[in-house]
Amino acid sequence: MNRINQKLQEDKKLLSIYFTAGYPNLNDTVTIIQNLEKSGVDMIEIGLPFSDPLADGPIIQASSSQALKNGMTTDVLFNQLQTIRKSVKIPLIIMGYFNPMLQYGVEAFCKKCQEVGIDGLIIPDLPVDVYHEDYQTIFEKYGLINVFLITPQTSEERIRYIDSISNGFIYMVSSASVTGSQSGFGDEQTNYFKRIADMNLNNPQIVGFGINNNETFTQATKFAKGAIIGSAFVKYVTNNAIDTLDKFTNAILKP
Repeated sequence: MNRINQKLQEDKKLLSIYFTAGYPNLNDTVTIIQNLEKSGVDMIEIGLPFSDPLADGPIIQASSSQALKNGMTTDVLFNQLQTIRKSVKIPLIIMGYFNPMLQYGVEAFCKKCQEVGIDGLIIPDLPVDVYHEDYQTIFEKYGLINVFLITPQTSEERIRYIDSISNGFIYMVSSASVTGSQSGFGDEQTNYFKRIADMNLNNPQIVGFGINNNETFTQATKFAKGAIIGSAFVKYVTNNAIDTLDKFTNAILKP
């Protein structure tokens, strides 16, 4: 069974952390992953930096630009992850845009993911229908779960379609804006979380965008299975040493 599916079966609210590979420094990737696991994180999204990120707010965009300047590429990331499964057990997901995958070759990319022990992918600009028609068989051949995003604007019909094609979790974007631009959730957000929960989808939902402390983590996971923190964590590693990550996760998980 895929590590993501195993993790989703655990009887707890899940904390997933996003960070940009190759940031703050090119060779921080593995240390950050190992330290996040030690600090109690359930799942990690490794951001593959791209020069033109659509959904990313200024904090993640800046980290992407810096990672590219540091020399991060798809090949470098795969090399860094070569032996990651000797030390890390939790699910690892690569989050990136479709263009670098296409340049690498979709099948070659998926094969490499399987080799190093990646469990799934999040590709915000790969439409679900295109995935279903052209790439689903390749992803499944290499045991990869593809995670789709929904927003408050996604129609019920579309959500049900995404649910029917998904085999892991659904990434529930808390608002239609870019990452890192929220503070707290209002009634509108809470109603959206509840509305999706009431649809009784086959795949659990994990909420992303706008989660940065214990209060927002608790709000986001009232109806959902877990929450993803990106911008707040990238900001933390910008200003703090990467051997102090437990301070960050403790502040999220402990009221």
